[in-house]
Amino acid sequence: MRFALSDDQALLRSSTRDFLGSELPIEKSRAVMEHSKAGYDPAEWRRLAEMGYVGLVLPARVGGQGLGAVELAIVLEEMGRVCVPGPFLDVVLAASLVADGGVDDALVRDVVAGEKLVAIARHDAPFAGPAATTVRANGGRVRGVKYFVPFAASADALVATTVDGLVLVDGPFEATPLQTLDLAQRFGDIVLDHAAKPLGASADLVRVDRLGAVGASAMLLGLMSRCLETTLEYVRTRQAFERPIGAFQALQHRMADMLLKVESTRSAVYRAAWSFDTDAPEAPLACAAAKAYAGDSARHVCGEAIQMHGGIGFTWELDLHFYFKRAKTLEQHYGSTEAQLEAALVAAGY
Repeated sequence: MRFALSDDQALLRSSTRDFLGSELPIEKSRAVMEHSKAGYDPAEWRRLAEMGYVGLVLPARVGGQGLGAVELAIVLEEMGRVCVPGPFLDVVLAASLVADGGVDDALVRDVVAGEKLVAIARHDAPFAGPAATTVRANGGRVRGVKYFVPFAASADALVATTVDGLVLVDGPFEATPLQTLDLAQRFGDIVLDHAAKPLGASADLVRVDRLGAVGASAMLLGLMSRCLETTLEYVRTRQAFERPIGAFQALQHRMADMLLKVESTRSAVYRAAWSFDTDAPEAPLACAAAKAYAGDSARHVCGEAIQMHGGIGFTWELDLHFYFKRAKTLEQHYGSTEAQLEAALVAAGY
């Protein structure tokens, strides 16, 4: 099968690259990572919302554009190229659940407008799986503790998994922030004793998880693509023994391996996005395989980029460590590589 972007999708890619390049270049992302307590800039977040990115896959009735996983992958790949800070994918997924549940369209409109943040709270214990085991929701209240909640300190509402099903919880929340490797991806623990509304049966967490796997894979693709380009520029200009270091065969082999991983990830990401949008039978396998492959590949490519820059590759002043830290974070978030490999095996019938 040959896959190519439509004219509209190609326009979305070029316009997003232009917008992010002028409004949110890596220099601005660096400033947020170094100085923002929240891990994102609210003004830049509203700018993303004004451009329609936050509502990209949300239905028109709540102000969204009703586009699909392919368009989301295009945008997230471009965001990966500049290492955009903030909770974009977390908010998109949580807002999708709230919109599908149909219990608070006003909240989703505020999210689409960039006025509020909503996130998904999944883990009932540190280092535990996403299945709810202790948090209960009954009598209109939810009680328990949620761990590793993305952007917990900034969230205005949460979609919480409980033993009794998905619920929507209104803030404010008292969050205990956690130390993070990537300063533009924040997590915290939250003690819940709040009023809660059950989400409708159409709020499909499994489907949203697959969309999250596609989105995270696309951002990983953007990270590794930019690292490959940066490294290629470097080995073409850095001289050793009166030759560009890229002329040495050992480095050419490593660059070829990086290119292979980038292009293989691109095929996996867009195959998964297409299968998600078309409800193809292979969608569960394709989404899990894309996330598992992208996580492993991005860690390799971003790590190789640092190594091939030699001593300067490890410095704070060079941007490469931001890409590596984001790759490491995404490798574990939205379903770790190990969890996605197991999901892929189950989807394949093993």
